[in-house]
Amino acid sequence: MRMLSAAAVVVLLTVPAYAQTPNINLMPELMSKSAEEKEADAIKEKAYKDSLRKIPDAKASSDPWGTVRSTDAPKAAAAPAKKSKTGSSSQ
Repeated sequence: MRMLSAAAVVVLLTVPAYAQTPNINLMPELMSKSAEEKEADAIKEKAYKDSLRKIPDAKASSDPWGTVRSTDAPKAAAAPAKKSKTGSSSQ
């Protein structure tokens, strides 16, 4: 019975580790493309670049809170007058 439970523990510990190793080749050998495929890729790349040129440049600010904030710099608050320990100002 002890051997059976030990074997079960070993199996339970090795199955998740085995599942993490892929059985397929995730990086197949680089296949050379035919002339038609290269031409099709060049056409797609040109169309993509042309579509990027059609996008207008953003000239306006994209700040959604821009109209809420004031454009002026915040002014420093006037410093309060210094008071002596008795509460009267001697200056």
